[in-house]
Amino acid sequence: MPGIYLGAILFSLIGMMLIDWKYSLALRVAPLRTALAVLGGTVFFLAWDLVGIATGVFVKGESPLFVGVMLAPHLPLEELFFLLFLSYLAIVMFAVFERRSSARSAASASDARGAS
Repeated sequence: MPGIYLGAILFSLIGMMLIDWKYSLALRVAPLRTALAVLGGTVFFLAWDLVGIATGVFVKGESPLFVGVMLAPHLPLEELFFLLFLSYLAIVMFAVFERRSSARSAASASDARGAS
């Protein structure tokens, strides 16, 4: 069934955006910085893929789940959206762990003041 893989990636990307928006992790806090970081990560990994394709390390496998649109030899459309999702996921997870670390630091400082 063509398009299932792309649909799953887009579904996951939309879900990540909703989580990000609800908890104000990245896009809502700094939209331009987040967009530039996602774009930069996507371009980096796309270049990585192109080098891998050129050297024969990466090849496109056959699957009925792909839509069939090729951006370059061995580079399906789904790969671009996967790299976009991967970059965005990394930024959102960084924001989650940064917020968690800040909360722990604040709790430790509060406990230290309370013990004094």
